[in-house]
Amino acid sequence: MNSQSKMAIIAIVVVIPLAIFAVYGTDSAKNTVEIENSKLKVISSFYPLHEFSQHIGQDKVDTILLTPIGVEPHDWEPTIKDVQKIQTADLIIINGIGFETWVESLEENNFSGIIIDTSNGILVENPEVHEEVHEEVHEEVHEEVHEEVHEEVHEEVHEEESNDKHNHSLGDPHIWLNPVLAKTQVQNIANGFSNSDPENREFYQKNAAAYVKQLDDLDSKIRTDLSSCKSDFIAFHDAFSYFANEYGLTQHTILSSNNPHGEASARTLEKVISEAKDLNIKVIFSEEAVNQKTSEIIANEIGGKVLILSPLEVVTDGTYISKMNENLENLKEALC
Repeated sequence: MNSQSKMAIIAIVVVIPLAIFAVYGTDSAKNTVEIENSKLKVISSFYPLHEFSQHIGQDKVDTILLTPIGVEPHDWEPTIKDVQKIQTADLIIINGIGFETWVESLEENNFSGIIIDTSNGILVENPEVHEEVHEEVHEEVHEEVHEEVHEEVHEEVHEEESNDKHNHSLGDPHIWLNPVLAKTQVQNIANGFSNSDPENREFYQKNAAAYVKQLDDLDSKIRTDLSSCKSDFIAFHDAFSYFANEYGLTQHTILSSNNPHGEASARTLEKVISEAKDLNIKVIFSEEAVNQKTSEIIANEIGGKVLILSPLEVVTDGTYISKMNENLENLKEALC
């Protein structure tokens, strides 16, 4: 065999396998891309729902947290870039009860995906705080006859209205702070995933059941640990109504709004200080994302201290379970 024939044979031996690899390798890569692209694209409005979605969907979904880290979600509004991101999602996971004020605009922007409202099936509380503020102050005005006091009350009405202007008219949205209600939220997410991706229904439902078991354990621990303790505590804003009702506690607040924004008036501070003294409360709670000065003023007046009671609205270190356990430990210090 001459050298030219040998070179031809070598070329055939080398080139054919490479060609086959190129063809099938490309197809394989395409198949991989298709598999990856088949994942549900899920956007969650704020952190607890994002974590719930991750536990349920795991590697079967692509999950994105919409509200940026460190940002209070109550009044957050999506940018144009955020809206474009939302448009690519298969599912939007929301808390509901008016918590996400921007949801109404999705239909206006022709959003074609599915919105999963995790509050479905939950009995919503509506304390009608705004009306109560008006009624309380209205009575105070008629009790006082001096013009100076009238002006002071009028100023407080204006300030309370300003603090409460973002109050959620549909009711108290803080359902995630009650582990029993959080189980319903988890199940609503699992059902949404299952309906959109029926091939993986068993996977989603199994993961949801496992996480619900963790929530059951958390619920049991809170119930046991607080069962023989005092009931009255002072939170920063009106976020723990569902939690308090579930565990036989009585929530008092510095700000009467469902929203943590705003400042307490001097009159409100006096009222809270008096209330704390009457109830022999020595711990005033604050939150991660607010200025602790207000809580510190009250604590100093009663000879007490400030601890954190997190509404879990702003992303911080830790998980839903660990943050709720931190809340429990601080409540135990305040009440037990």
